[in-house]
Amino acid sequence: MRILESSVRNSRRGLRRATIASAGLAAAIAASGLTVAVTSATAFSATAPKARQARTIALNDTGRLHETGHHGFRLDEQGTATGTIKGSIYIHLNITSTNHVTAEVSIYPSNGSLTGQGSASYRSEGGQATFSGTLSISRGTGSYAGAHASALRFSGTIQRSNDATTVHVSGNLST
Repeated sequence: MRILESSVRNSRRGLRRATIASAGLAAAIAASGLTVAVTSATAFSATAPKARQARTIALNDTGRLHETGHHGFRLDEQGTATGTIKGSIYIHLNITSTNHVTAEVSIYPSNGSLTGQGSASYRSEGGQATFSGTLSISRGTGSYAGAHASALRFSGTIQRSNDATTVHVSGNLST
């Protein structure tokens, strides 16, 4: 019986020591975890990008472009955009049928870029073709990072003699 009681006492002492050791280990892990969390939060806040306030820009722009190339029914145009956003403009106009065109548009103002796609009805009469439809902005960089728009009004004319193009875009752009 004494051996059993002695064994139980030793087991209890061992259990107490293990419990104390476990508590100490848990405290050490918790303390180091807290230190890591504080260090990580401090490091994150020092390198985290600053939030910028969303804004809406009312576009009313005109682009005057000249042909730089063509491939089948695709016209490649380059020129200058004036109005709300000024800069270089590049357009790839794809004549997809006798009454429809699609467009890929890239504008490069001095502080970023905007890229979008358009779709428009197309009509050719005499020496001039006209188009009218919508344009969506899907990408922006620099000051226009995160820019997007849908259903911008998109219209223009193409001079058939030299494929010079004038484009008008209006509507709200969100950044």
